[in-house]
Amino acid sequence: MISRDTIDTIISTLRIEEVVGDFVSLRRRGVNMIGLCPFHNEKTPSFTVSPVKGIYKCFGCGKAGNGVNFVMEHEHFSYPEALRYLAGKYQIEIEEEVQTAEMQEQMSEREALFNLNQFALDFFETTLHDTEEGKAIGLSYLKERGIRDDIIRKFKLGYSPSTWDAFTKHAREQGYKLEVLVKSGMTLQKDERAYDRFHSRVIFPIHGVSGKVIGFGGRILTSEKNRPKYVNSPESEVYNKSKSLYGIYFARNAIALKNNCYLVEGYTDVISLHQAGIENVVASSGTSLTHEQIRMILRYTKQVTILYDRDPAGIKASFRGIDMIVEEGMDVKIVLFAEGEDPDSFARNHHPTEVEEFITNKADNFILFKTRLLLDETKGDPIKKAGLVKEIVNTIGLIPDGISRTLYIKECSALMNVPEQVLMNEVRKILRNKIKKNIPGIEQPEDVGWVEETAAPSQEEIDLISDEYQERELIRQLLLYGREEIALLRLDESGKEIEFSMLVANFIVVDILRDELEFENNLYRKIFNEFVEARDRDEVPDNTYFKLHADPEIAHATIDMMVSQYELSENWEKNSIIVEEEPKHIKELVLSAMLSFKAKKLDKMITAKQREMREITDQKEVGILLAELRDLKASNIQINKELGRIITK
Repeated sequence: MISRDTIDTIISTLRIEEVVGDFVSLRRRGVNMIGLCPFHNEKTPSFTVSPVKGIYKCFGCGKAGNGVNFVMEHEHFSYPEALRYLAGKYQIEIEEEVQTAEMQEQMSEREALFNLNQFALDFFETTLHDTEEGKAIGLSYLKERGIRDDIIRKFKLGYSPSTWDAFTKHAREQGYKLEVLVKSGMTLQKDERAYDRFHSRVIFPIHGVSGKVIGFGGRILTSEKNRPKYVNSPESEVYNKSKSLYGIYFARNAIALKNNCYLVEGYTDVISLHQAGIENVVASSGTSLTHEQIRMILRYTKQVTILYDRDPAGIKASFRGIDMIVEEGMDVKIVLFAEGEDPDSFARNHHPTEVEEFITNKADNFILFKTRLLLDETKGDPIKKAGLVKEIVNTIGLIPDGISRTLYIKECSALMNVPEQVLMNEVRKILRNKIKKNIPGIEQPEDVGWVEETAAPSQEEIDLISDEYQERELIRQLLLYGREEIALLRLDESGKEIEFSMLVANFIVVDILRDELEFENNLYRKIFNEFVEARDRDEVPDNTYFKLHADPEIAHATIDMMVSQYELSENWEKNSIIVEEEPKHIKELVLSAMLSFKAKKLDKMITAKQREMREITDQKEVGILLAELRDLKASNIQINKELGRIITK
């Protein structure tokens, strides 16, 4: 359990732009920062971060929260996990309790898997560095590959002993149950025998974007034909291969800084390039690129450079994945290494400056590269060339930007010796077909029967449900300005006006309770009741309390009401266009919100009474209702008089 003081320290220390900036490439816009939302697919930034308010809000999908919420939402962490991650980021010490068997049983499946992965990481690292077998076999192999000690430590490389059940036995001795080890995939079970998935292998831990270990890759060091060279952790609650990129945790900041992501195939490619000082590199780990992986890169940059060895079959197999990158509006380049070289070997055999220069000078635009590669195979064969034209046209048709499409048509026309107009016509066909697919067809029912008519709601009924805006606005004033003081006037015993000050929260709470008015919206009522309870303790909660509320609905609503999608352009101030800011007119805003709130409540009461009168025939009851209606109208007049007596100085 993390202490309240530690939680407060974490929350007061974290900077929302730094927390979000670890996962999303942000740029400044006025007082706020914007970027592409990590929670839904978008090409135009609608994700806003407010450093001043300490919150984020996406105006595309509606996601909103604070720094802790962001980590929870993005990494699917529990509240304690998010706090521990942030504590690690800001080097805030947390006393961790020893995990007993009972505590492990109480953890969620995700927490248990993260805990087990960390335990396994420590075991593999210790085995590599502190055991005779680890040093003689695992460490020797890494040294032979030219990997330095600091890089080995950075990527947390390890070694799993050749004993078939070394890890499983150690884990069970520390209280981990066999069924948990088997479910995680760390242990395999056949009949009555349990053994390690990764035994006799060098271990490559796979980190998520936040730095948590989500899985492992293991490379065998013997030449056994019946065992695969590499094995990976199976899919789990925390590890999904199609949504993961090896090295993303170590590369994310460099990718954003360089505005380019180098994409390679394997673990050692990433490690060797890091050792050469090139850190903006990730690996797809041998899988075909997925939409999830592409969008992960897109958070940091729109530039991708793919580094290939000279394997034509492998290059062609990757075309579909690269087309997906093009479709996202990203700029893709290809670097082809010499025969027999790959990113790993090239980085090990050349000076870091030579590696950087080679990649920069050899980077070729993907569409032009693809055209040249396929063109070489079509010489003297018109049928193959027709297929090439269709292939290239399909790729160009994926480009979302019209100007870029036109330029590529011009370039590819010259390369393939095909008229521009021919390519243009084919691209237009593709675009028209896309539009048709995106327009849903209207299906008419085969048999239309009688439909019961539903009367439209009366204006009175509409009025009865239309006070959401007034309730929301009053709650917004409480959240934003509850601790602010406003100057009011009242009459003393002699009837003379005297000035006094009052906190906005107390003014609103007292006035609403005195008139026995209620919030009909359940969420707004809960927030208001918290202000009432706080007033009984002679306190006024600030918006930070509600931003970090244990009830996620309250926290989300608070943030939603605090952030605006719009802000004033800096040019307004430069051109001396003066716009009054809301905080300068708190009193007028509060009084206006109160008046609107009360007026709407009274209107609803009066409308309800009038409707009730139309349904009653008993004259006595009608008389009673008339008297109540007069009282309501008199209250309406009285409230306006009272509000009118509180004047602005």
